[in-house]
Amino acid sequence: MISSFFGKTKPIVHFVLGILLLLFYFSRIFFIAGEKSFFEEFPWELLAFGVLLLVIFIIHQIVRTEKLTDFNSYAMLFFALLAIAFSEEFEQKNAIFTNLFLLLALWRLLSIKSVKNVKHKIFDASLLIALASLFYDWALVFLVLIFVVINMYDRKTFKNWLVPLLGVATIFVLTFTTLKVLGSLDFFERHYQFTLSFLEAYSFLQVLNVKALVYFILVLIIAILVFLRMRSVGGGKLLHLRILFLALVFGILITLFTPVDESPVLITFFPASVFLANYFEAIKRPKLQEVVLILCLLLSFLLFALELNR
Repeated sequence: MISSFFGKTKPIVHFVLGILLLLFYFSRIFFIAGEKSFFEEFPWELLAFGVLLLVIFIIHQIVRTEKLTDFNSYAMLFFALLAIAFSEEFEQKNAIFTNLFLLLALWRLLSIKSVKNVKHKIFDASLLIALASLFYDWALVFLVLIFVVINMYDRKTFKNWLVPLLGVATIFVLTFTTLKVLGSLDFFERHYQFTLSFLEAYSFLQVLNVKALVYFILVLIIAILVFLRMRSVGGGKLLHLRILFLALVFGILITLFTPVDESPVLITFFPASVFLANYFEAIKRPKLQEVVLILCLLLSFLLFALELNR
């Protein structure tokens, strides 16, 4: 019943996921922040929630237009469940905004398969990654992904290799001009530290908690299984999954670079949700699908409750 409901892409599915995310997001913020602080920060929290909701709809559009999964809502569902399981990410507003810009950048990179307006798409992706870096400095690592995609699709055009530099320079020039007017040029020095937290940490738990470690291992195993199942499949989907796998790896690396209380685990949720959806689709027995989905729901809610009681 649950699997068949999310196996469709009707507007009611978007509504249900939006309500589900709304309940868990504001429950977390209300209980953690307290009643007084909650109402003081409500406009800011509403903006952050709106971005998360927007991400859900963008994921639907990416999955549908780029054919990353079958025609269903499983990717959106798994993203929402991961967000609920890692509800501590709701407090990381920088991670929420970084995730939005990186998601849009990934969309532009995935759309390069049509080999139309390649330079425009590369430029857009580099702009969006540079914007994401204004929230998390290590987001610039995703520029490597742009060069990987250029190598995949249109490596012979020399100008393509220069476009990312132009896109990043555009954002930094605009940011510099704005900061100059505001008298806050020290932002660049304070923000772009590129610190390696795991070198400064006294213990492993200061960098990565056990829940995140289990999640990373599980998702990487599932991604490998998806590749093994699709090894005989060529074409755009396999290339897309390779790009998403690299995005997942970069997200994990960025998480390792960041202290656990500022960890942007959220940026790994989109590629992870696509691999989870593809793996889930491979389960052919409807009853088994139902059991797996119910277990995922219960696990996500349990992790939310445990995090709330910490």
